[in-house]
Amino acid sequence: MRRAHFEALKPVCPRCRSQENVLAPLNLSDVTRENSDFIFEGLLTCPNQQCGNEYPIIDGIPIIVPNIREFLKNNFQAITVKTNFSPLIESVLGDAMGPGAEYNNTRHHISSYGWDHYSDLAPAGEFEDENHAAKPGSAINCMEAGLSLLSNKTQAPILDVGCALGRTSFELAKKHDDLCLGIDINFSKLRIAQRVLQEGIVSFPLKKLGVAYEQHEYPVNFSHKHHVDFWLCNALVLPFTNSTFKLTSLLNVLDVVPAPKILLTSINNILSPGGYAVFSTPYDWSPPVAMDSWIGGKKVHQDFNGDSARIVKSLFSTEQQASQFNKLKFIGEIEHHPWFVRVHKRRVVNYDTHVFVCEKLE
Repeated sequence: MRRAHFEALKPVCPRCRSQENVLAPLNLSDVTRENSDFIFEGLLTCPNQQCGNEYPIIDGIPIIVPNIREFLKNNFQAITVKTNFSPLIESVLGDAMGPGAEYNNTRHHISSYGWDHYSDLAPAGEFEDENHAAKPGSAINCMEAGLSLLSNKTQAPILDVGCALGRTSFELAKKHDDLCLGIDINFSKLRIAQRVLQEGIVSFPLKKLGVAYEQHEYPVNFSHKHHVDFWLCNALVLPFTNSTFKLTSLLNVLDVVPAPKILLTSINNILSPGGYAVFSTPYDWSPPVAMDSWIGGKKVHQDFNGDSARIVKSLFSTEQQASQFNKLKFIGEIEHHPWFVRVHKRRVVNYDTHVFVCEKLE
């Protein structure tokens, strides 16, 4: 965690904010490992005596979620797992765990993100046996498409929600030459992003077929990385005061959070007036989004025949005065934008994403 980001963004206790509507600025109470501007291990504490939650900083990643003890318990393996196995031992472990095991599920997702985020920066020949037509960079392309809809392109500070392995955060910092915070709920993805930030090395497993993977590791460099940091936060309970950010990016997030409308409320709160939220989503409703929380995609005889894109736009209409996010004004869209996801060597999924932008009203 960068001290500069902590001091500029002044995070608050998410438990106090969500349960008691109290804004309790977190204190940096203990630091056990750091360098000049970067804290690798330490503790953030809530000053509210009725709460007193402690939020650890592990491998440079502050974990700031409301139910911190439950999160640490449920993610103990991801946080404490050894990450420097040789490719041989990783292969043996993957074979032993088999398909469907958490170990292989994590590698599966990181493979797709690693390919899209960083394979374009690899040394010549690193991926020479990849023969499918889909190219990496879908996340960046979608982000650029959304940014092209903005009337004011110099917005900061920036919040990159669902940043995964971090490439879009680096690109946003470069484009705006200002502070950018990438957040995600997945510790394994953020650990890779933090290594890119701290060491200039990206390392990820690339899925070949089945549970067969190849480890790829090589240097990458971003000129504006001093503007970037990565924190673990829950997008539904963001640990920030109102009007903290001028620009928020949410690429393929809306259809994967448990409560999409609460996400919109959360973004409405932390955006400052005149700020923008850039969304992209294929409306691929799936767990953990309960069907009752879907925006469209059901009851085809009602609500625009279940068309999620049309229903989303209607949520930001002036008629929705009772809405908790009615200060978000829909200002532009790209109805169809491609997003390619490499699953393995012989399979690429092509999503048709809806890119749209909202502006926070005064």
